[in-house]
Amino acid sequence: MTKSALQIARAAYKPKVPAALNGAVIAVEGEYTQSVADRETIKQLFPHTCGMPIITFRETNEKQKLPPINVGVILSGGQAPGGHNVIAGLFDGIKAIHPDSRLFGFILGPGGLINHQYKELTANIIDEYRNTGGFDMIGSGRTKLETEEQFRKGLEILKQLNISALVIVGGDDSNTNACVLAEYYKEINAGVQVIGCPKTIDGDLKNEQIETSFGFDTACKVYSEVIGNIERDCNSAQKYWHFIKLMGRSASHIALECALQTQPNLCIISEEVEKKELSLDDIVTHIATIVAKRAEAGNNFGTILIPEGLIEFVPAIKRLIAELNDYLGLHDEEFKMIKRSEQRAYIISKLSENNAALYASLPEGVARQLTLDRDPHGNVQVSLIETEKLLSEMVGRKLSEWKKEGKYKGKFSAQHHFFGYEGRCAAPSNYDADYCYSLGYTASCLIAARKTGYMASVRNTTAPANAWIAGGIPITMMMNMEKRHGEMKPVIQKALVKLDGAPFRAFAAKRDEWASATSYVYPGPIQYFGPTEVCDKPTITLQLEQNEKPARNEDPEYEADVRKYGKNRADHRANLRAELARMTVGRHEYPFEGCTEPELSDWWNEYNAEFR
Repeated sequence: MTKSALQIARAAYKPKVPAALNGAVIAVEGEYTQSVADRETIKQLFPHTCGMPIITFRETNEKQKLPPINVGVILSGGQAPGGHNVIAGLFDGIKAIHPDSRLFGFILGPGGLINHQYKELTANIIDEYRNTGGFDMIGSGRTKLETEEQFRKGLEILKQLNISALVIVGGDDSNTNACVLAEYYKEINAGVQVIGCPKTIDGDLKNEQIETSFGFDTACKVYSEVIGNIERDCNSAQKYWHFIKLMGRSASHIALECALQTQPNLCIISEEVEKKELSLDDIVTHIATIVAKRAEAGNNFGTILIPEGLIEFVPAIKRLIAELNDYLGLHDEEFKMIKRSEQRAYIISKLSENNAALYASLPEGVARQLTLDRDPHGNVQVSLIETEKLLSEMVGRKLSEWKKEGKYKGKFSAQHHFFGYEGRCAAPSNYDADYCYSLGYTASCLIAARKTGYMASVRNTTAPANAWIAGGIPITMMMNMEKRHGEMKPVIQKALVKLDGAPFRAFAAKRDEWASATSYVYPGPIQYFGPTEVCDKPTITLQLEQNEKPARNEDPEYEADVRKYGKNRADHRANLRAELARMTVGRHEYPFEGCTEPELSDWWNEYNAEFR
């Protein structure tokens, strides 16, 4: 591999990790969990892995002597910056367990497990890829692990290689598959643990314990750099409206974060469109109104951010797509036998009256795109729908109508952009490099603790890395039932933009100002070397979400501690108090000074050192 100067310099970077991961750790069990919805159904489907406790790793002076372990790793789904550091952290973690431990990477995703394609990942290989973007160390794929035949084929190679734990790095669907696999191997007593790691640049895999999915930080910074460049060009030429579509099929987290970083004239949030039940014409009218108002001030230019999955959130179109998904999920082969020239009429004849009328009203190109092959999860491939062009054309037509009516006197010329693949394999930001390495190392700790069906978790990540908290959460905790390919399936619930959340509220408070003024911000490229406030800063979304956490607002001592000790120590003290309250529940004899359990004793000593 020929390396750039940046790659050579980045190879020497040592990721920062939670303090607990710098030595021996012990797994502390927290509260027992239940699924986010459909609890009885999930419990019935996952009797061996549902209801397990949250795990937190704490430092201990007692180092366990464990035998060597063989571990497999799979990169599943679309690429995200930092995947190689997950593998590096996992490798270093199992080597810390025992120097003779071995790591095997399955080639091109889950398909490598089924087809028995793998390679051993040695120190020489790992070192070549530390702190680099992409998934090219072992490749990725979108094969779904969902049948017993696949599970058995995978188990054959796992047993052949004496692999006792498998780490699946992926998004919500991939981790759902990891959970199903963990349940199956547990049920048949296969002796194979399965651990997940949260990956998706879309940012829709998160909850209280999973603060963010890896890759979101880097991708948003990459997109924001290019959006800033376009904004500067836009403000220089002052003659184009730039319609910029961004990744994010199921949620608008990327569009929202990029808006917070760059302050465009308009950013559409899909979740708001759905909440307000806006039609496509409502959206077009809103955009045209902003264009016309800026034209009145002599500004015939601007930037608009559009989430990739917008079309699915327009209620009427969402209902149409749902019916299309259900029908094509059951009749896809029949549909493919229809001549292309007759497919439109065929679909119209099979839809309900309202959906048939809507489908017939769509431009032929858009209508055809809605019936193209689904992705492996049965979803419309919305990235193929050129929403940015559809909106700009419709806005142009509306402005022409207004001009004839004397309502608009400006000039409108559009440019189109789609930023997707550009952000998926970027060199990870310092945040993602640290976070991903910590996730991989945490996965090794979950393996050492004999856990299965867990997702690695690293939280408190707006604090300095040594104050991050490593642990794991049962994957079933995040699951609910959803319709896929016409059938109800257990899946991890996607985390959408919360319209009452701090990030959206911060955006909503400023968007009217950004629409009329030219308030562009130019973030520039990702910085890897320099002051920590420049290089290590997490996303605005994460900062806003963590700043409004109730654990702080409900702690009357926190603000006093901030004034007296500073934020870092105040956070530490708040975490200790919260941990005291959590650990007291269901453990009536704790806390007390005579406890003998090592993790409790260490924690109690830490608590006393801070407060007594």
